[in-house]
Amino acid sequence: MKDYRPLIRARALELGFDACAFTPVGEAWPASARLYEFVEAGRHGEMDWIETTRERRAHPTAMWGEARSAIVLGMNYGPDTDPLAALANKDRAAISVYAQGDDYHAVIKGRLKTLADFAKSRAGGRNKVFVDTAPLMEKPLAEAAGLGWQGKHTNLVSREFGSWLFLGSILTTLDLATEPVEPGSCGSCQACLDVCPTDAFPAPYQLDARKCLSYLTIEFTGPWPEAYRAAMGNRVYGCDDCLAVCPWNKFAAVARESRLRAHAALRQPALADLVALDDAAFRKFFARSPVKRIGVNQFRRNVLYALGNSGDLALQEVVQPWLSDPDPVVADAAAWATARLNRGGPPSS
Repeated sequence: MKDYRPLIRARALELGFDACAFTPVGEAWPASARLYEFVEAGRHGEMDWIETTRERRAHPTAMWGEARSAIVLGMNYGPDTDPLAALANKDRAAISVYAQGDDYHAVIKGRLKTLADFAKSRAGGRNKVFVDTAPLMEKPLAEAAGLGWQGKHTNLVSREFGSWLFLGSILTTLDLATEPVEPGSCGSCQACLDVCPTDAFPAPYQLDARKCLSYLTIEFTGPWPEAYRAAMGNRVYGCDDCLAVCPWNKFAAVARESRLRAHAALRQPALADLVALDDAAFRKFFARSPVKRIGVNQFRRNVLYALGNSGDLALQEVVQPWLSDPDPVVADAAAWATARLNRGGPPSS
């Protein structure tokens, strides 16, 4: 039987993907047990969709019973600067690397469909494409295919690209074997665990999303516990700390896809400018970024917390108008920011 993997991989690289690997999907799925433990412990927080789709996430074939293999794609989004350097500029926003460029869903999904059509035209079979838009556990799938391994921070680590890979998958009825790969390892390193500003990792390879700044800035809609407000520093959307410190990043390269590189306006915008954005201006400013998905009030809450952490008393004047905001979460954030600035203590990093 002809091996179609080299042909599919060559086309994937032509389409702009940086990595392409294959794995059967009919085997045991250890990630399912980890998912159940995560949910049973309540570590998913307000992400109810993880619990309600738990059965469909339990195995790739639960998503599509006809699937026999997966084609797993990676697209490098490596930054051209150290994300941790942005944390020093307290009056400016630190936005997660993945959200400084175009929304990766828009960049990747069309190419996945093109690759799926190509595979069908050459090898036959039927395919379904996924890019973080369905209850498919893509990180364990990428590990099974040999794209990398899930590190102690639970994210994928690649020998070639470090922490900076967007993932997309094609489930297929084709029989495509896994190729031999050298297993990855974190060894004794726990830099990702040690750097976390909110101690969101109860143990290696375990995450409590309720403490994670990415979860809090993006998924959580209410007022934060005060301890996390101080710990966030100037991170207004996402957090890259555990990714950025990974030693495997020494092999990473800057993203070759121009749409995934940081837009100049999103590199470190001033907090004072961001808090003033109304809904229309917010949607325009973040039109191409995934930041727009959270809505202006949730984003303003984040920015107000960051303003409180700035340590700059002059910024009180941009906080004050929001003390009487009709949204109680925004007003609460403004009150906290005012009190923190008035205390005059050193801002948390």
